[in-house]
Amino acid sequence: MAAYTKTALPLAHIFNTMEIGWLTKADKDFFYIINQQLNWQPLDNIMLLLRQPFTWIPAYLFFLLFFYANCRRYIIPIVLLSMLTFALTDFTSATILKPLIGRLRPCHDASITFFINNPAGCGGLFSMPSSHASNHFGLSTLWFLIIRHVLKCSWYWLFLWAIVIGYSQVYVGVHFPGDILAGALLGVSVASLVFIYFKKWTASINNPIQNITA
Repeated sequence: MAAYTKTALPLAHIFNTMEIGWLTKADKDFFYIINQQLNWQPLDNIMLLLRQPFTWIPAYLFFLLFFYANCRRYIIPIVLLSMLTFALTDFTSATILKPLIGRLRPCHDASITFFINNPAGCGGLFSMPSSHASNHFGLSTLWFLIIRHVLKCSWYWLFLWAIVIGYSQVYVGVHFPGDILAGALLGVSVASLVFIYFKKWTASINNPIQNITA
């Protein structure tokens, strides 16, 4: 593994120097398959586009209009809790976990000997968990749970959206697959907790008198 850096915390030093065996090897092998063997130059610009926030502005507008049209009664909780979910996943992944774990990005990892397809540039120093993955899995999970709870529909394709964004992160060489998995777990966990509050909030909207007298 790559050497410990002065900017990392003690846990990061342990993570960077310990041998995780087959799990680390499997993660790097999977990274090699996506970043090298499945690399196709015409896809580079598409993958770069997929990871840009502005690319998904139409999708965010669609969901805003969709929730307003179909869940207007709950539009304020939906918007505010979506923002809260994004803030929690982004802050937790980028500010707390990345420096705490201290896993280096593929482009900073000296143990990777092959040339990395890295059209996006290297970005920050640390990679686990992926903030892109945690943010989009967080939103996908929250919206999936809200739609299933309110409209009785299961929009599983929402997770495909998050998976595609996660895949693009590995394809352009800024994350290992394990970083995406860790980000997905964080996003799903945070969204699931926020959804519990959503149910309580909407219950108070549906039963205002009971909420006052309770």
